[in-house]
Amino acid sequence: MRRRRKTQAGLTLVELIVAFTIMMVLSGMAVPLARYKVRREREKELRYDLREIRGAIDRYKDYADQGKLGPVKADTNGYPETLDMLVDGVKLAGQVDQKIRFLRRIPKDPFTKSTDWGMRSTQDDPKAPAWGGQNVFDVFTKTTEKAGDGTPYSEW
Repeated sequence: MRRRRKTQAGLTLVELIVAFTIMMVLSGMAVPLARYKVRREREKELRYDLREIRGAIDRYKDYADQGKLGPVKADTNGYPETLDMLVDGVKLAGQVDQKIRFLRRIPKDPFTKSTDWGMRSTQDDPKAPAWGGQNVFDVFTKTTEKAGDGTPYSEW
């Protein structure tokens, strides 16, 4: 049997327990921080996507009010009938081949990971979760999650 020399180094059980405890405490603090950062990034992306879609709807409405898109359908009030119209493009009045597109693509909702956004028309109740189908006046996320301050993301 070999005897241990005093110059040989090794870890005792107590040292191992202390080291693992410190590592667990540090990793336990890092996980909530990482989750918070991911949520903040999703919120930032949601704000950007909503701003982009709403800006495209407003530009469409401006063109319709100026008569650049031809006669306005009665139920639409100058708003697009669907979000796909903003991507596919609309023919300009008096132009044979020229289309104007208001969005390159419909952005994905960062919370639902889908391009299926909740929509409201001008005839809908502002708090109604269902879309009437007449036009697209506004968009919102379909997630049921809430922000840090308690407001639902669908009200942003």
